Amino acid sequence: MGKFNKTGKRGMPELNTSSLPDLIFTMLFFFMIVTTMREVTLKVQFRVPQATELEKLEKKSLVSFIYIGKPLPEFQKKMGAESRIQLNDKFAEVSEVQDYIYQERENMKEEDQPFMTVSMKVDSETKMGIVQDVKQALRQAYALNINYSATQRQ
Repeated sequence: MGKFNKTGKRGMPELNTSSLPDLIFTMLFFFMIVTTMREVTLKVQFRVPQATELEKLEKKSLVSFIYIGKPLPEFQKKMGAESRIQLNDKFAEVSEVQDYIYQERENMKEEDQPFMTVSMKVDSETKMGIVQDVKQALRQAYALNINYSATQRQ
């Protein structure tokens, strides 16, 4: 027969960490799903104009943004204080708008390309000359669905 030893002290059992990697990857996956990342770092400042007749965009994945406004103070020494165009994360000239639209259209699915909308976020104090130039470039790139971003007038 076996002999039982009652004089020995029982130790605390070790913590089972075998499921810890699964838990960490599950949390990582959760945070990757629920976190939204800002796509564009704004380099221009703008106050969106107010309007009375507004409608929301249905599919934001079909929208490409063009920002027009005064450069932020840290860029004004280099770029000046006049209104500038920002495409994605860089300043651009009017001549670069067509290439930007072609690139954005190429990144979309083929069936979504006809529904592409260009949303212009323009500072309320920007002169219309630069806006007209951008609209002409959009017309030459056959980007005919144009949206102006605005806030609801109270």
